[in-house]
Amino acid sequence: MKRLFYAALVTLLCSTTVIAQAPAVDQAPAVDQAPAMAPKFGDEAKRKLITRNGVDYLLQKGQAEDGSFSKQLNPAITSLCLSALLANDVSVNDQRIQKGLTFIESHVQDDGGIYKAGSNLRNYETSVAIMCFVRARDAYKKTGVSAEEAGKYDVTIEKAAGFLKGLQWDEGENHGPASDFHGGQGYGSHQRPDLSNTQFFLDALKASGEPADSEAMQKALVFVSRCQNLPSKHNGMDFAKKTAAGDEGGMIYTPAGGGETKVEAEANESVDNPEDAPQGGLRSYASMTYAGLKSFLYAGVSKEDQRVRAALTWISSHYDLDSNPGLGQQGLFYYYHVFGKTMNAMGENEITDAAGVKHDWRKDLTGQLAKRQKADGSWTNAENSARWYEGDPNLVTAYSLLALSYCE
Repeated sequence: MKRLFYAALVTLLCSTTVIAQAPAVDQAPAVDQAPAMAPKFGDEAKRKLITRNGVDYLLQKGQAEDGSFSKQLNPAITSLCLSALLANDVSVNDQRIQKGLTFIESHVQDDGGIYKAGSNLRNYETSVAIMCFVRARDAYKKTGVSAEEAGKYDVTIEKAAGFLKGLQWDEGENHGPASDFHGGQGYGSHQRPDLSNTQFFLDALKASGEPADSEAMQKALVFVSRCQNLPSKHNGMDFAKKTAAGDEGGMIYTPAGGGETKVEAEANESVDNPEDAPQGGLRSYASMTYAGLKSFLYAGVSKEDQRVRAALTWISSHYDLDSNPGLGQQGLFYYYHVFGKTMNAMGENEITDAAGVKHDWRKDLTGQLAKRQKADGSWTNAENSARWYEGDPNLVTAYSLLALSYCE
């Protein structure tokens, strides 16, 4: 019996050794066969936290009893704030949203524009109001209301878009394709056109469903192309021919009247040495470069087009979210807003800088906004509050929340 026991034990031990030494091919896939995990971009936990705080600020502290936000400035602030709230999942049926929409509706004029009577900002105010009403319309559709209720703003949006097209500088004002005004938009009182107002105009047209190849879009494309520091068949402006190396592909404020930029020579951040710029050249800066790039995309310009590639090259060379490159802290939150919206339109997750380093732009933008948020949930431009209303917490909080909505 002992012999049989030991024989069985030896057989068992040998079998166990063989099993232990056998490769476990059926128990775990080889490393190179493991499914690839998609990289995660952004910082969703941080984004949600600061978004919630910003939304609470606007709803609890920013809104007046009549539904407006900072109406002493202009009704556009209310449109931007409501757009920011709707973009961050506040219900369109919320009483505070409804009061705000009613306030904006009270500014619909007989000519189709949506602006304060006597305003010199008709293009700006109407453009952001269109975008607000489009967001509200889309939000209504998601609630399952009737087609009639969901389309309550359709006529208002259509008339407002027609009003904006009537403001566009073109043959109707004796500014045909040869004019440096052609295709652009100014503030709306027939002031000279600029890229900032033109980008708001294009934002509104795209939101309203205007096709990229429409006459208005293509006229605006002529103007935007002339804002770029890039001599080409699309831009024969003198300043473009005198562009300094560090400014190539970037954008200026307007080509009208020979060209204008907002970059001050003593604060130049576009070239290492201002003396290197040819006489007559104009500095590029970030907020307008992103605005121009977005405008190209909205007007149907291919990502392979030289204008888009040149803008992306400038962006790569000047990637920065600590400042608005070219302007420092001026217009910083306007820049954050247009930066986020443009990168979202590009559909890219990363930006590669001049040193070849890849940046998760969503994470970078969220981090900057988290760092700059005040204890009460609002944002203001602490270092440059006087210019472009960036001392107003409602406007700047709206910019920030819109920027964060593109980081989702």
